[in-house]
Amino acid sequence: MATVTLDHLTKEFDSGRILAVDDVSLDVADGEFVTVVGPSGCGKSTTLRMLAGLEQPTSGRIVIDGEDVTDVHARKRDVAMVFQNYALYPHKTVRQNMAFGLRMSTDLSKDERQAKVEETAEMMGIADLLEDKPSELSGGQKQRVALGRAIVREPDVFLFDEPLSNLDAKLRTSMRTEIQRLQEELDITAIYVTHDQEEAMTMGDRLAILDGGELQQTGRPKDVYENPRNEFVGGFVGSPSMNFMDLDVSIASDGDAVTLTGEDFSYTLRGERARRIADSGAQSVRLGVRPENVTVGTGEARENGNEAVVEVVEPIGSDNYLYLDLGSEEFVARVASDVEPSWGDTVTVAFDEAAVHVFDARTGDSLLFEEGEDERDAVAAA
Repeated sequence: MATVTLDHLTKEFDSGRILAVDDVSLDVADGEFVTVVGPSGCGKSTTLRMLAGLEQPTSGRIVIDGEDVTDVHARKRDVAMVFQNYALYPHKTVRQNMAFGLRMSTDLSKDERQAKVEETAEMMGIADLLEDKPSELSGGQKQRVALGRAIVREPDVFLFDEPLSNLDAKLRTSMRTEIQRLQEELDITAIYVTHDQEEAMTMGDRLAILDGGELQQTGRPKDVYENPRNEFVGGFVGSPSMNFMDLDVSIASDGDAVTLTGEDFSYTLRGERARRIADSGAQSVRLGVRPENVTVGTGEARENGNEAVVEVVEPIGSDNYLYLDLGSEEFVARVASDVEPSWGDTVTVAFDEAAVHVFDARTGDSLLFEEGEDERDAVAAA
């Protein structure tokens, strides 16, 4: 096991014209499972490749278990990487694929290597495939071989680069569980890259969210979901995505209430949350509300309630998604399956103040963000 530190890591391509990773700092604890998530092109795979030694950083440091490995060759780093395309040697058997890394990086005898391969194959449920070639395997079997090849080396750090992207939905779910079980059983530090925010939320002890090469936020999945640092994080994490509305800010004379207004929409916040918005000086904001925090009813609108017109009702089994015309915006509400308004109905929409997120329309920063322990550590490290 080992700790991992990325210290102001930067990677440029094309003589500096492309900034793929921009001053990223991140600490990964011994035995921790961190998922790095973000949209395509955000720099997550480049970051992982630098950790593996496959790319050289433009600046910054990589420290594994207290040793600066920034300039250490990939084969001399005690890390194992699992790739999206499996990266198996097509002319070698499963046994030979799994043993290859041991032969190249250890002094074990042939008998010792074979014993480790067979033990790992038994653990991965592929012992009966050891004499097969990759062309004879299914996608799930290939991924198990790729995982087994990494595990057999007993590395200090596991690196996963979107390893489940090529699998169907059902197999992806079962392999997700398998990877979590193995990581907990082996207690090895793991960094897992994915573009799938649901995968990131369910697998990691902690999330690291990238956008445009910059680290946006780190924290436990639940904390990031409930307390996004900025509009990008709020919109990227969660499915269906957070609803947003462009609103103007009106401040009461005593500063103890703030009313956010838009076309045929009004919402008032009071107390500490209102004071924080007032103190920010923002005149225009983006209101954010998650679909599951939207309450839909009929009859006269209650305080802070607004009328909306039902555009689409989408049943998904246990819940219904309601697509609403709220003011000038499309709003999505996730409601119980027995809430079934008809197309064109007028309903009342409300949400509790505690569920409301408010972002500065100019910067995208949350005006109600509560800095947690992970965020304080990140600021201190920087």
